[in-house]
Amino acid sequence: MAVWSRAVVRWRYNLTRRYCYTTPENNLNKVAPPSPASCGETKGRNVQWVFLGCPGVGKGTYAARLSKLLGVPHIATGDLVRQELSSHGPLASQLVDIVNQGQLVSDEIVIDLLSKRLEAGEAKGETGFILDGFPRTIRQAEILEGVTDIDLVINLKLREDALIAKCLGRRTCSECGGNYNVACIDVKGEDGETRMYMPPLLPPPNCETKLITRSDDTENVVKERLRIYHELSQPVEDFYRMRGKLLEFDLPGGIPESWPKLLQALNIYDDEDKKSAAA
Repeated sequence: MAVWSRAVVRWRYNLTRRYCYTTPENNLNKVAPPSPASCGETKGRNVQWVFLGCPGVGKGTYAARLSKLLGVPHIATGDLVRQELSSHGPLASQLVDIVNQGQLVSDEIVIDLLSKRLEAGEAKGETGFILDGFPRTIRQAEILEGVTDIDLVINLKLREDALIAKCLGRRTCSECGGNYNVACIDVKGEDGETRMYMPPLLPPPNCETKLITRSDDTENVVKERLRIYHELSQPVEDFYRMRGKLLEFDLPGGIPESWPKLLQALNIYDDEDKKSAAA
């Protein structure tokens, strides 16, 4: 289920892979669009969206799909941190201890990595972005507000028992870098709740023997990450809710069930998806 804050933004996406931005007539907070666009033609830049949600909820999966659909870069701060770790750069040794203990990376480090990525993107002519995993603190949100216009913040939610199982099932191919999940989540509904089923996302045969688990995907570390996230996330959610930019979306299940409902909540039409379903 998707819940909009009082001031709702609407996006409509047409077949030429461009978007149209409108505001509803009952927009009580009168939020002006940060970069008005006529249908079918952007003016100046593409969408600038943020994905929020607990570690492991699927921000990367849905942000990457929307990135491809909308034609904008998907910038995941978690990937930026892992790239810095593998590069053995000046921050690597400091990051090793932080990640292995399940702690959140400091604002200063994340902002430094993100700033470098945005500057590199601008130099390549990128317009717009979808941020994944940033901002995580109210301070980060305030800094981001001061340097760029965020159009929409999508807050993904998933029940905690399913979330923990999902985190523990994550696997990555050491050769191609593909992300998979070996967990089969089947949670029976209680007290009127709907049953949740999330099938595993298994790798192709050529990746089966090359799967690795992230060092921080242990039950204790996952639970600690969730505790810290919940402690810090509420002020960030309130920050964007007060600005009329927050869309809260409860994942009803796996990708086949959740993806079309997310597109519906965003008022986006994916013509290729519909053609595939009809084939």
